[in-house]
Amino acid sequence: MILISNLNQWWEGLSSAHQVFWFIAIIFSVLFLIQFILLLIGFDTDSGSLDHPGDVGSFDHEFSALSVRSIIAFFTFFGWTGVLAIRNDLSVWLAVLFASLTGLAAMFLVAYMIYKFSQLEQSGTLNLYNALDQSGEVYLPIPGQGKGLGKVHVKVDGKIRELDALTEGDTLKTGMQVKVTEIMDGNILRVELMALPQENKTS
Repeated sequence: MILISNLNQWWEGLSSAHQVFWFIAIIFSVLFLIQFILLLIGFDTDSGSLDHPGDVGSFDHEFSALSVRSIIAFFTFFGWTGVLAIRNDLSVWLAVLFASLTGLAAMFLVAYMIYKFSQLEQSGTLNLYNALDQSGEVYLPIPGQGKGLGKVHVKVDGKIRELDALTEGDTLKTGMQVKVTEIMDGNILRVELMALPQENKTS
């Protein structure tokens, strides 16, 4: 009871801004700790997934500052920086400024680390030649006659990969089904439009 009473007195003695920073720091520090524990036991909270007709696979990471981990990192460092700034008698506006800058730095640092780790994982496990003769789906339109690159989603080594692709045929639009015919320099796939199955004619 004495401890609770002392905590209440301490909390009520804080300014409103100080209370807000403490609240953010405590809540997101707990989330940060939970996330770290989940990471240790092998549960990835940032892995993306795509439901595909007939299969399910995960996408490779592309650099993005807006992920679960990076957002939690932002608010964790935002909160604790704000707490320290207010404790050192800085104005609320300066505290918010320093907290925001620190939070942004933490967010981009975490996002960059996730991106680099995902690249290391991919380079160590991906055998792109397993994509040969595999079917896929156009994600970003592919210009015809080899005039430019688009992107396709192809399942390689059990995961849906987003890869650069070109075609020598007509322009391939988003959603079209394609087949990988060649692996080119720079990990670029050469693809062609999959032929639609002919329907049996009934007399």
